[in-house]
Amino acid sequence: MTIDSDPRAALRILDAIDTDLVALDAQAVRTSIELVSHVTTTDLAKPTPCADWTLHGLLTHMIAQHYGFAAASRGEGDPALWKLRRLGDDPAESYRAAAEHVIAAFAEDGVPERKFPLPEFTTDFEFSGAQAVGFHFIDYVVHSWDVARTLGRTVSFDDRLLAAARVVAEAVPGGEVRLAPGAAFAPEISFSGDSALDGIVAMLGRSPNWPH
Repeated sequence: MTIDSDPRAALRILDAIDTDLVALDAQAVRTSIELVSHVTTTDLAKPTPCADWTLHGLLTHMIAQHYGFAAASRGEGDPALWKLRRLGDDPAESYRAAAEHVIAAFAEDGVPERKFPLPEFTTDFEFSGAQAVGFHFIDYVVHSWDVARTLGRTVSFDDRLLAAARVVAEAVPGGEVRLAPGAAFAPEISFSGDSALDGIVAMLGRSPNWPH
C-alpha cells in the first residue's frame, strides 16, 4: 500500500533503502535509452499511458527531467533548468544525450549524501541524494514501461531492480495528492496479476491493460 499522509515518512523510507539506487537508476535509464532508440518521427504523435501526453510530449518531459535532476545533483536550484527543451531532428539522439548526462552526474562520488534542490517538487526544503535518486529511479522504471507500451514493445527488468522499485513505489504518497493537477502519479489501480512490473505501474496509477 502507498503512504496516504506524511510525505516526509516516504522520504525517510527512501533514505533507508539498503541498495545501490544509483546503479539501479542507471540500469533503468539505459533501458529507456534502448527503447527510445526505436522511436521514429511517425511515432511521436502516438498517445502514451501518461494521460494527455503524446510520445513527443513524454520524451520532452523525460529529457527535461534528466537535465533538471543532473543540475540538482550539482546543487543548482534554478527552476529554468527544468524547462522543456526542443526534441531535435533525431529524437533518439536527443534523448540519449540527456540520459547519459544524468547517468554521469549521478555516478559522481558522494551523490547519495548530497543535498538536491528540486524546485519542481517543492522549494520548502532540499532532498537527500538518496531521496532524489529514488524519485528519478521510479520515474524511469515507469517511463520505460510507458515508452514500451506506446511502441508496442516489451520491457523487462531483473528481479533485484523490481524489488527495489516496489519498495520505492510503496513509499509514494497516495490519497488526494494523486488527484491534484500535475500530480506525478494517478490513484492506484487494483491489480492481481503475476507481473511484478505491471503491479508496480498499477500501484502508480497506470493500467497494466493500457490502452484498454
